[in-house]
Amino acid sequence: MSAQIIDGKAISVKLLDSIKSRISERIAAGKRAPCLAVVLIGVDPASAIYVRNKRLACEKVGVTSISHDLPASTTEAELLVLIDQLNADITVDGILVQSPLPTHIDEDRLIEHMDVNKDVDGFHPYNIGRLAIRQPALRSCTPFGVIKMLEASNIDPMGLDAVIVGVSNHVGRPMALELMLAGATITSCHRHTKNLEENVKHADLVVAAAGKAGLIKGEWIKPGAIVIDIGINRLDDGSLSGDVEFATAKERAGFITPVPGGVGPMTVAILMENTLLALELNEAKN
Repeated sequence: MSAQIIDGKAISVKLLDSIKSRISERIAAGKRAPCLAVVLIGVDPASAIYVRNKRLACEKVGVTSISHDLPASTTEAELLVLIDQLNADITVDGILVQSPLPTHIDEDRLIEHMDVNKDVDGFHPYNIGRLAIRQPALRSCTPFGVIKMLEASNIDPMGLDAVIVGVSNHVGRPMALELMLAGATITSCHRHTKNLEENVKHADLVVAAAGKAGLIKGEWIKPGAIVIDIGINRLDDGSLSGDVEFATAKERAGFITPVPGGVGPMTVAILMENTLLALELNEAKN
């Protein structure tokens, strides 16, 4: 058996086309386009690529993109002043600060300083809390992107035994909340988990989000299971790898996402959708 590949790139293109149509309808009705402020600090090559892809997505769907490219020496106080300005700017609907940040900046403080209604990454404790109590507003892009991928692949998580490997604030934890909301039974694994292999072997759905290449062995995958690999790791030869041993896993799984071309494009697409949603939610309140 060879798994069906879940093509995140193709699914994201359809979602982006839908967002573009919704924005075009707004413009035709005399309303303005959504606006995303993108803040990049320093010259990290990977971050620069991610930001470029997000700005290209903005251009594709019709989101106005405002760039704030700051030097690595930018202080936390200076960054917070900029966030205050963006919070107060009624023409800005979403604020994105690209991670990772320089070590002298407290990312948690930065996130909590952001207007919850402009938190299009879905990282603010308020937005995570809304998801936890089953009243989602702006949802974390990568986990919600996974949910959209499953829907597009006609996979219903309800009743599935799901194992999430990784418990980061931005991915693993909100992923567990998303899957609980979808009706799955959740096991979250982390570095203190005693027997990762046994947990994975019994899972109908495996979500890998640990950031460690090859952590999940292909032979651990239950025959017919769904494998979502969020991990993205650069190997010594420059190639990219997920957290799952793809070649072996795809011979056992029913569905599997590749790296690259799986979850990554969905993250960007959900960011665009969140930016539009932020504008719509604000309009509904006013």
